[in-house]
Amino acid sequence: MNIGNLYFSFTNSALFMLLTLSLVLLLVYFVTKNGGGNLVPNAWQSLVELIYDFVLNLVNEQIGGLSGNVKQKFFPCILVTFTFLLFCNLQGMIPYSFTVTSHFLITLGLSFSIFIGITIVGFQRHGLHFLSFLLPAGVPLPLAPFLVLLELISYCFRALSLGIRLFANMMAGHSLVKILSGFAWTMLCMNDIFFFIGDLGPLFIVLALTGLELGVAILQAYVFTILICIYLNDAINLH
Repeated sequence: MNIGNLYFSFTNSALFMLLTLSLVLLLVYFVTKNGGGNLVPNAWQSLVELIYDFVLNLVNEQIGGLSGNVKQKFFPCILVTFTFLLFCNLQGMIPYSFTVTSHFLITLGLSFSIFIGITIVGFQRHGLHFLSFLLPAGVPLPLAPFLVLLELISYCFRALSLGIRLFANMMAGHSLVKILSGFAWTMLCMNDIFFFIGDLGPLFIVLALTGLELGVAILQAYVFTILICIYLNDAINLH
């Protein structure tokens, strides 16, 4: 679709992000449609409450120097980020699905947008004093320009590493599973008893890697979220 000189296309990434968002919203809607859920929770309500409590404890533990009410301002954004990444990662494990978080531009766009928001929070809370984190206390004056430049580069690379870490882990794991699955399927389709017996090794490895990838999918959503909390804590408390 062309709008002036701009071209917009509805890609696989957009489709599956929309599907993931719809799935999360439907899950939350059906769990809370009775005015807060059932007194005795079912499996789906227990899942939503588990995610909610997990992220709430993460925010309370990792972000210091604020009252509980102030922390709650950041909680919805962190909860949505964790839930979105978790469902995107798990959705990618479904055969013939699409892993949104295995695309570098998606993870990089997400990490930079969140990091810009964290920087804005730092400036809103401290003003220009927020820039003092670039120069540690007690640094000799001749070394100050070099350390300021080094700290600035290090700060900017936080956003880059946040996106690369998620992309690299999801891409590497899925690529390995795909390669070994293709190898196992090729051996299985050969009409030879020796190839069939030899296929059992790669097949068991694929099953083990699939279980490992499920763990990685959950772990990477957790790592991304806890790093957001740590960076937000640094911006608030100037660590």
